[in-house]
Amino acid sequence: MSDIRLVAVDMDGTFCRSDHTYDVRRFGRILARMREVGCRFVVASGNQYFQLRDFFPDCDGELGFVAENGALVTDGREPVFAASIERPTTLATLDWIESHPDIISVMSCLDCAYVERGRMSEEVFEIMGIYYHRLAWADSLRDVDGQVLKFALGVPEEQTMGYYAEIRDDARLALEATTSGHGAIDLIVPGCHKASGLELLARRWDIDSADCAAFGDGGNDVEMLEYVGHPFAMENASDEVKRMAGAVCPTNDEDGVLVTLERLLGM
Repeated sequence: MSDIRLVAVDMDGTFCRSDHTYDVRRFGRILARMREVGCRFVVASGNQYFQLRDFFPDCDGELGFVAENGALVTDGREPVFAASIERPTTLATLDWIESHPDIISVMSCLDCAYVERGRMSEEVFEIMGIYYHRLAWADSLRDVDGQVLKFALGVPEEQTMGYYAEIRDDARLALEATTSGHGAIDLIVPGCHKASGLELLARRWDIDSADCAAFGDGGNDVEMLEYVGHPFAMENASDEVKRMAGAVCPTNDEDGVLVTLERLLGM
């Protein structure tokens, strides 16, 4: 692993098991070894920064975070980059969302994420709390006063790619769609994705992309896997991700990331 100086991991379907856990002690040993060899660890996910940080309460200050699919980047707890969706774009996006009553949406802002009363049930709100540890109700998303990072959409799972194509082809929408599948679509600032966030941290730490490794399983990991010199797809990844990554490691439920890092570190 002498030529790998940075490791980036997606969370859901990659680093975390299906029950949203990981082997904390095992990871602690791996992180200690990474410190010894001068390798940085980056969490790169579509999830909220506060949710990601809570996964690593004992070491979050030394990790990099590419949250909200690249819309928020931090070096430990120090902000590096935060996207800002302009007000006209926010309103046009809300117009589109409101014209599709079968879609649920979360508007992610810098300090909190918001959902609109009447468009999400209490039950779904509780489920969304798994991914957004700072989540609040709003009578209208139009009235929220905050720096908007991205929109997260929940669509009927069987219609995920149909909606993805519709958003991509709608000239009225100034945001870019990315999806990990399974009914989840994020609307983000064009050019703002996991790879752009990872590049900011790599440059900050003077690390070449050829010396970076990344692990992923979904479509929103593709840019990140293309950016690094050592891309790994999970066995449970989509066929697209497996084809472009080349190297495949065990599934997330088999702790595939940890298994592979131990091998690379000679543990």
